[in-house]
Amino acid sequence: MKSKIFLPVVFIIVIFAILFSSAYVVDETEQVVVTQFGRVVGKPRQLPGLYFKIPFIQNTNYFPKNLLSWDGDPGQIPTNDKTYIWVDTFARWKILDPVSFFQTVNNRISALGRLDDIIDPAVRNLITSYRLIETVRKSNRVLDTFEDADTIDFEKRKGSIYNISVGRKKIINKIMVQARPKLEGFGIKLMDVKIKRINYVEEVRQTVYARMIAERKQIAEKFRSEGKGEASKIRGDKERELQKIESEAYKIAQKIKGKADAKATLTYAEAYNLDPELYSFIKTLDIYNESFDKTNSLILSTDSEFLKYFKGYSR
Repeated sequence: MKSKIFLPVVFIIVIFAILFSSAYVVDETEQVVVTQFGRVVGKPRQLPGLYFKIPFIQNTNYFPKNLLSWDGDPGQIPTNDKTYIWVDTFARWKILDPVSFFQTVNNRISALGRLDDIIDPAVRNLITSYRLIETVRKSNRVLDTFEDADTIDFEKRKGSIYNISVGRKKIINKIMVQARPKLEGFGIKLMDVKIKRINYVEEVRQTVYARMIAERKQIAEKFRSEGKGEASKIRGDKERELQKIESEAYKIAQKIKGKADAKATLTYAEAYNLDPELYSFIKTLDIYNESFDKTNSLILSTDSEFLKYFKGYSR
């Protein structure tokens, strides 16, 4: 009785195990390659859903379908103008053909190694083919650092060493053109390559900083000189304006004073014309007062006109 019950249960378990091992699920971010004894069977499963395979004989190999990242190792690269720089790049890629990917690189670790072998040389070849400014800039937009220093002969420099003929964007496109066809054989599509960071090597960096400091000091000295010249001009204008004001004021004051003196003289003249004898007498007394003192000696004839008022007083 027990054996009759046990056999159906075992049979059901075996059937369930076979069904469970034969079914597999593919979600939206995955794609599956089915292999049999290491060889690819059928087409890759790239649409999400429930699929079946031969249990215990066929195996499923899952690969991501979304974008994947590659981060290159920073390396020292010389530019065309013999400047050594550190370049750090990164890229985005995806598995476009999972069958080719499985047959060539098989897994993501090996794929990253292939990306290293292909993208790094392309970056090095393109960086060394152009000047540093071509890698740094992508257009001839006027640099902000030159707007305040246009009198330090930077206009000539902007027209020569700072002129961009290719630019960073085109260099990136050329890296893509070099690297993308080489990766297609591995079932990989290179989506984008970017330069994360560019910096001078330590030996060059100190020299560059010193030159930048010298240029900033030169610009600062230019501004200081212009400020001193403007201050001298303002002071000169102030002194000239002050002298002009003082001259105008002195002219007006003298004019007023002359009018006042003329009016006073006229008043005196009118007053003295009323009695000329009195005027002559007062003026002669003033002369007596200034002429006669303890230190002066004066010898005059008794007939002198100067003593006429003394004579008249004595009579």
